[in-house]
Amino acid sequence: LGFSSGSICTRGVGGGFSRASAGCGDGILLVNNEKATMQNLNDRLASYLDKVRLLEGDNADLECKIREWCAKVGPSCEPQDYSCFHKEIEDLQNQILCAAMETNKILLNIDNNRMTADDFRVKYETECGLRQNVDADICNLRPVLDQLASCKTDLQLQCEALTEEMCCLKMNHEEETNCLRKQATGDVSVEVNACPGPDLRKILEDLRCQYETLMERNRKETEQWYACKVEEVNLEVITSSQEIESSNKQVTELRRQQQASEINVQAQLTMKENLESSLAETECRYNKYLAEVQSQISCVEQQLAEIRAEMECQNQEYKTLLDVKCRLEQEIQTYHCLLEG
Repeated sequence: LGFSSGSICTRGVGGGFSRASAGCGDGILLVNNEKATMQNLNDRLASYLDKVRLLEGDNADLECKIREWCAKVGPSCEPQDYSCFHKEIEDLQNQILCAAMETNKILLNIDNNRMTADDFRVKYETECGLRQNVDADICNLRPVLDQLASCKTDLQLQCEALTEEMCCLKMNHEEETNCLRKQATGDVSVEVNACPGPDLRKILEDLRCQYETLMERNRKETEQWYACKVEEVNLEVITSSQEIESSNKQVTELRRQQQASEINVQAQLTMKENLESSLAETECRYNKYLAEVQSQISCVEQQLAEIRAEMECQNQEYKTLLDVKCRLEQEIQTYHCLLEG
């Protein structure tokens, strides 16, 4: 209020000079504006003082009511001693801590058991897959086994047929030999009676030797052929069993590699999901941070704009006051000139 009065006094002097200049309407306008401003400030001060007096009265009423309430209730409200419950409270707090520790231990055991159950489940599924694969391999090998059994049966039948054929050949050979012997004995008697001829015994012996050599050669060839066939079949069985075993090993190894690859792929997918979630969280966090920074920048820019506007207003007011000062100085100089002249 003092600053306003001072300014008004100063401006009042200018207004006096203006009135003395007999024709300046600006000084009169400034005096009227200053009077209106002072009236407004006085009105606001009066309303403020009225509000202060009203609040002081309300505060005094509340203090009286508080004193009356304390006078009525204060003596009957005595402080109670709760020290007897401190020990029970400490015991209950200790029990709560123990229960929390036990709960954490139980939760840890549950998590460990869950992880163990998951491991066993994975192992069980793996073993079930291996068992199904082995069953499929056995089902695929059964036709091979049936084929080998049929081959063995055919070879046995061929061997029996060759044995029967050899027995028939022996019987035919014996019958032919007997017939030749009978014919030879009759011829000897006839030849003795007639004239001496070739030695039939020697011829028969030669024929018998030829038949025996032929039979021995056929038997050896048959035995060699049978042995070769049996050896070939055994080799085929051995090679097929080795191939089956190697193929089973390869299939098992490939299944293990596949399972390891699937586990690695699952781990990589889980890692990818975790990284994506962490990336999304980081992006969200940084977006929030950027939004906050952007809001702060916007606030600062708004404040700067307000400050610029205020500075422009102050510059404008300063220019206005400077113009007023210049005009007053000119008027004063004019008055001085008039007074001196």
